[in-house]
Amino acid sequence: MGLDIRIPLGLIFLITGGMMSIYGLLTRNSAIYEKSLGINLNLGWGLLMFIFGLVMFVVGRRQKWQDDPVNPRPWEREGKAPRH
Repeated sequence: MGLDIRIPLGLIFLITGGMMSIYGLLTRNSAIYEKSLGINLNLGWGLLMFIFGLVMFVVGRRQKWQDDPVNPRPWEREGKAPRH
């Protein structure tokens, strides 16, 4: 079927969010956050990006398993008709 865009997009957000979160943790009580009223934006947005990337990656991987025509789901194997 092709590459699902959610998988590489999720990986990009996972990596970027992880790097921002680590940087935010390492610079917690630094003077660079005086301009943002003492709010650690790197940590906050890094965690948000990491969670978004994780959701995109997991949903992309799950959808790939569900739509696989070569390896059908266990209840669709051997020509079994679905129950109504």
